[in-house]
Amino acid sequence: MTGVTLQKAVKRYGDVQVIHGIDLEVKDGEFCVFVGPSGCGKSTLLRMIAGLEETTEGVMHIGERDVTHMDPSERGVAMVFQTYALYPHMTVKENMGFGLKMNGVPKTEIDAKVKAASDVLKLDVYLDRKPAALSGGQRQRVAIGRAIVRGPEVFLFDEPLSNLDAELRVEMRVEIARLHKEIGATMIYVTHDQVEAMTLADKIVVLRAGYIEQVGAPLELYRNPDNKFVAGFIGSPAMNFLDGVVVEGGVEVPGLGRTVPVEVNLPAAGTGVTLGVRPEHLEVQMGQGALKAELSEALGGVSYLHLDTPTGERIIVEERGDERASEGDTVDVQFEPRRAMVFEKDSELRIR
Repeated sequence: MTGVTLQKAVKRYGDVQVIHGIDLEVKDGEFCVFVGPSGCGKSTLLRMIAGLEETTEGVMHIGERDVTHMDPSERGVAMVFQTYALYPHMTVKENMGFGLKMNGVPKTEIDAKVKAASDVLKLDVYLDRKPAALSGGQRQRVAIGRAIVRGPEVFLFDEPLSNLDAELRVEMRVEIARLHKEIGATMIYVTHDQVEAMTLADKIVVLRAGYIEQVGAPLELYRNPDNKFVAGFIGSPAMNFLDGVVVEGGVEVPGLGRTVPVEVNLPAAGTGVTLGVRPEHLEVQMGQGALKAELSEALGGVSYLHLDTPTGERIIVEERGDERASEGDTVDVQFEPRRAMVFEKDSELRIR
């Protein structure tokens, strides 16, 4: 197996530039996830690595080879798509081995590779079935198996779980994580679901409008985001943001009706900033305060309480335990000042 390196990678469609000079290194054996909102360029970047999109400028290496202008078949990659793209008239075994058959690989070798892949993916009992007789999760495992038998240097996944229901998504997420540990391959995975990113990745690449906002391990991005966009995108529910003003002793937050004594290098007094606090770091104080509970989403072990502030801003609080607020209650929230993050108003960069 081997890694992937991009240097100043650019993609243009005519006069429209969608990928802006990206530098990135995915190490050998790493599970790297591209994450970001729709239209951020994550699938385009993955297709550039696969060779399905031409790289307009820059250099791309897979291992020691410069693959910038190589055909997809020469790059040593295998791609698993959102749609399974299985041949309906072929059995699972035939689907998995079809690519090798087209390349003239001997039947005995094909059978051995299909058997090895089916063992890993627990598909042995389905080898003689056709796709119509499989569930969505089983079909996706067949698509992954078809990639495995090719023996690629790099696996590429383009939102492979998007067509599955919630339960199957969780099941397949575990399957893909187990597969990565078992075969140790370099994998690059695209998703808009930050939960998938957090649970699967060794490294997350957060993209916005064709630029990399931040690269790091999942918990590093959660605990130490560089800017407001990353702070709001990583974590579920998203971080709460409230307008504030720098004063002596901290940040005055009108929405909370108090000054938060944050310990960061704040700009001059009177400067407008944004204060961020995650829902799980807030604690509800019942029977006091000026925050009105508009909605409580009860999920069993946890509830998400939606609060309106006097300034019209919204706050979400994660509640656990037996005592929880109800819709219509008036409450306050408390949190440890060290949990708060402060961001510049204009640049949205984090103030540390």
